[in-house]
Amino acid sequence: MSPLQRIDESIAFVPVNIAVLTVSDTRDASNDTSGDTLAARIEAAGHKLAARTLLKDDQSRIAAQLRAWIDDPKIDVVISTGGTGLTGRDVTVEAFKSVFEKEIDGFSVLFHQVSFQKIGTSTVQSRACAGVAKGTYLFALPGSTGAVKDGWDEILKWQLDIRHRPCNFVEIMPRLMEK
Repeated sequence: MSPLQRIDESIAFVPVNIAVLTVSDTRDASNDTSGDTLAARIEAAGHKLAARTLLKDDQSRIAAQLRAWIDDPKIDVVISTGGTGLTGRDVTVEAFKSVFEKEIDGFSVLFHQVSFQKIGTSTVQSRACAGVAKGTYLFALPGSTGAVKDGWDEILKWQLDIRHRPCNFVEIMPRLMEK
């Protein structure tokens, strides 16, 4: 644990319900290494893998799945892997942004800082993003297993732990729907 990641052990851990979406035209359940990596890390951290699915790079289908999970009270967080690049088939970001009520700009900034340390300037080819809709957190990670590890291990693992100090996403979940 880095000195910037502080866990207050006097606070009880609160598991959150997380859905995992893999977006890919080439992967299926037998070779979804990024989805498998993400699901394993979620469960190892003590959270609940509430749902998991794999969709082709289709903006309307991705957005429909996101809306279904956003409307499901049993899902607190959605994390996707894949479709965040620059090619014509990469439409995950567009689907996510179509459902965001608020964007979490700092997630993308921090993801690129972490990624730069591993892959240098190649990080500019990722459009990782995050936002909130109807009280549900939404995170779109690139499709590589390395990017999934970076996004989870360096950012999400900490921000989805209510014990993380000085602040975290979990402690403000009850206030996301405030008007």
